[in-house]
Amino acid sequence: MPELPEVETIRRGLEPALISQKIISTRFFVRKLRWDIVASNFDNYVNQKSITSLSRRGKYIIIHLDNEAAVVIHLGMSGRLGLFEQTAIVEKHTHVIFYLENGMELRFRDPRRFGSIEVAPPHLISSYPRFAHLGVEPLSNNFNPQYLKKKTEKSDRGIKLVIMDAKIVVGVGNIYANESLFYSRIDPRRRAKSLSVKEIKALEKSLKTVLNTAIEKGGTTLNDFRNAYGEPGFFQLELAVYGRADLPCPECGTPIQKTVLGGRSTFFCPNCQN
Repeated sequence: MPELPEVETIRRGLEPALISQKIISTRFFVRKLRWDIVASNFDNYVNQKSITSLSRRGKYIIIHLDNEAAVVIHLGMSGRLGLFEQTAIVEKHTHVIFYLENGMELRFRDPRRFGSIEVAPPHLISSYPRFAHLGVEPLSNNFNPQYLKKKTEKSDRGIKLVIMDAKIVVGVGNIYANESLFYSRIDPRRRAKSLSVKEIKALEKSLKTVLNTAIEKGGTTLNDFRNAYGEPGFFQLELAVYGRADLPCPECGTPIQKTVLGGRSTFFCPNCQN
């Protein structure tokens, strides 16, 4: 599943090419995604409007238009959003195409149909209902040791489950939770409330470092993630523990262990993270 670094990579790749481009029309091959596409919203608020900017909220990409409306896109489990020449073959599972004024096409492809494309009418993006229960952005100033301490000090949950809770902090997927806990030397199974102030500070710092590094590397491609131009990410080459069960820890050489927390594979070094 694309997480924050992958979504941010796509946003950064698309924005320079899309700014000031007019969306001439929109074509739907499939309208039943995670939520049904409401075609009339595109006729009323999107077609013949120009793109002013792209932003991100959690794992959503937001295309802002010059009428103050916005297209809100979630990639789901397998979604891709890419820019294509008109002559490029339309791949199977391409569900939506935005035809741009310069002749290029912005295409949304989603084999598993867990993604979504919706329209927020003019001036309503700030009250978009899908954002109502999202936590803070991990790369923002709002995500700081004080905030994280408040969210963990009474929690009996494992710390890995807390930092993957989108109601607390958005976009920290399984890969990045594993890596951040390794670099902060915290056992992912530890009860959140047991963390010291020093450990909270280390975790906040490592989360930001890991996410920023992943963005710089273009995200993580383990299966099928590609950026807006079909290129893979390279953060998988930097992984210290994720997916490395029984391989030596890069710090101490102890075999990496694997367990399951909250239904998700969890990797850690029993020596460094004790």
